[in-house]
Amino acid sequence: MKYLLLVYGEEGLLNEDEMQKCYQESTRVCEKLDQKGQFLGASPLQPVALATSVRVREGRRLVTDGPFAETREQLGGYFLVEAGDLDEAIEIAAQIPGAGWGTVEIRPVVEQAGLPRK
Repeated sequence: MKYLLLVYGEEGLLNEDEMQKCYQESTRVCEKLDQKGQFLGASPLQPVALATSVRVREGRRLVTDGPFAETREQLGGYFLVEAGDLDEAIEIAAQIPGAGWGTVEIRPVVEQAGLPRK
């Protein structure tokens, strides 16, 4: 069974040095998990201000800057994709079935050096 572990916290709480230390500690955790065959992938996300949400209603695509989730919506899964730019990512997000009944949030991923890659 696979698990996606989502880390929630207050943006801006850590200064740059603390953030770099967090990245280094996270890398060590990932390396240990990799040695056990449990590491599948990990990466911090860019700030929520860079998020884009996509909904499809009655065949019409609605794109909103920032995250958008009504309180009744819960995170149910994710797709990790390679896209040339945000427009291409929006095209992909609009094809995901969940966009027809929920919201697909698009977040750029921080490229962090030093993590094990599969």
